[in-house]
Amino acid sequence: MELTLFVLRGCPHCRRALKFMEELCREEPRYQQVKVRQIDEGEQPALADQYDYYYVPCYFLGREKLHEGSCTKDQIRAVLDRALAAQNG
Repeated sequence: MELTLFVLRGCPHCRRALKFMEELCREEPRYQQVKVRQIDEGEQPALADQYDYYYVPCYFLGREKLHEGSCTKDQIRAVLDRALAAQNG
């Protein structure tokens, strides 16, 4: 199952979340296995409207919301762990 990440260009919270994801992938290569579909809600508003969220960054696994809004590195780790577990069955 794919992790869907909604972001908005210029959002400081989104930049931080992406930075955390990059750091975690370098620290723990197993996270590189997670398939992430990154969607800029500013460029694809119709697609963004199909999901139930108010703040970016927002992570979904299927239609299940895993995290919404400002985040810590540990919260992103938890999102990646859930996505990896779902992906590996």
